[in-house]
Amino acid sequence: MTTTAAPRRTTTQAFFDPVTGTVSYVIWDHATKRAAIIDPVLEYDFKSGHTSTASADRLLAYVRAQALQVDWILETHAHADHLSGARHVQSQAGGRIAIGEHIRTVQATFRTLYNLERDFLPDGSQFDHLFKDGESFRIGDAEAVALLVPGHTPADMAYLVDGAVFVGDTLFMPDLGSARADFPGGDARQLYRSMHRLLALPPETTVYVCHDYPPATREPRWQSSVAEQRAHNIHVRDGIGEEEFVRMRTARDATLDVPTLILPSMQVNVRAGRFPPPDDNGVAYLRIPLNTLPVHRGAAAPQ
Repeated sequence: MTTTAAPRRTTTQAFFDPVTGTVSYVIWDHATKRAAIIDPVLEYDFKSGHTSTASADRLLAYVRAQALQVDWILETHAHADHLSGARHVQSQAGGRIAIGEHIRTVQATFRTLYNLERDFLPDGSQFDHLFKDGESFRIGDAEAVALLVPGHTPADMAYLVDGAVFVGDTLFMPDLGSARADFPGGDARQLYRSMHRLLALPPETTVYVCHDYPPATREPRWQSSVAEQRAHNIHVRDGIGEEEFVRMRTARDATLDVPTLILPSMQVNVRAGRFPPPDDNGVAYLRIPLNTLPVHRGAAAPQ
């Protein structure tokens, strides 16, 4: 007896940003044309201090072409490698900006690092919704579930929708393995357990990653399956135990430089994509704490 997988009720469209290696997604329900946008990017030019919306505008053009109604703008975590385009997307297409409830922990850490203004409260109120682990929500008629997957940061979430899981930075493509776990509040042991939570999903589950940093031998990719990850992921395939992973991840993280955009991005991303409040001259400024983060320690690798 053979079984046939139920047809998908949603469509997922990916958008790859080659500068930051980020993959953003639009997922929408066929019956209602309601949509969610996941991890939109705002470009930032370090040399000039200018931002631009080209990447997010590509998503918005797709939304308009498909006549979609955006209900959700989902962040998998507060990214350290790009500024969030969530506020720009919301200003153009509506939707509620949401992230996991443990963003409060991340906000408290970076409030101290940047010595943010007194009225910045690390309570998550900058976001429209904070997901609890296992919380269900809907994208049109399609049911979705938010899953807490800490380790890369304390607040990472994955989103399970219609036979697919959007894993953020918890897993990479099988030939790249896993994300680093040395950011504030990161933990390699938690990361291993979070990855195994995802790898316990049905083997046919589609896995959509948030980043790809392809070697010269292949083009960027962002889609695999639980079965493929379990068979081939170089860091967490079947047979690699927790202690082995923790030793590898800890040693590798000790060789990695900090991400190029961590200092500008985090003070925007903990605000759900808002810029810092402008000074009395009407200009918003980003703060750079001096002599605080670790200096270059080795390979400037992203994972």
